[in-house]
Amino acid sequence: MSIKIVRIDDRLIHGQVVTTWVKQYGIEQIIIVNDLIARDQVQMAVMQLAGPTGVKIVPLTVEKFINAYNSNPIKRSTMLIFTNPADVEKTLEGGVKIPFLNVGGMKFISGKTWITKAVSIDESDKNAFKKIMERGIDVQIQMLPNDKQISMKKLIK
Repeated sequence: MSIKIVRIDDRLIHGQVVTTWVKQYGIEQIIIVNDLIARDQVQMAVMQLAGPTGVKIVPLTVEKFINAYNSNPIKRSTMLIFTNPADVEKTLEGGVKIPFLNVGGMKFISGKTWITKAVSIDESDKNAFKKIMERGIDVQIQMLPNDKQISMKKLIK
């Protein structure tokens, strides 16, 4: 499988992604799976500039990613970045196979509850994580590769 890491981080591409996860997994391309980013030319340009040298940055809507995945095998060592678990669940429903799910950061907004210092969720997020885990996907919260992993199963019931 050429998908090496799947990460939820609402900051998308930033210093931690560029300096640690990309190196840890030998990433050649980052696919940002997000409807809003893929449709926003300014955000797409920012993501292209934020990416590390030599790493291809591809913003796609959830639907376009599912279609591309199901019609063309991914050949490059790839990192998928999402902003929320609902989009991850949609891709799984669409037939996408992932090795595991790493959760890095989900900021606090009204209606959400902190479950770790960097991750806050609401009922919708909680339900999406449950569905992902019911598929047998290991979901771990971990900011950086050297940080201790926290199992999502232990935090949501």
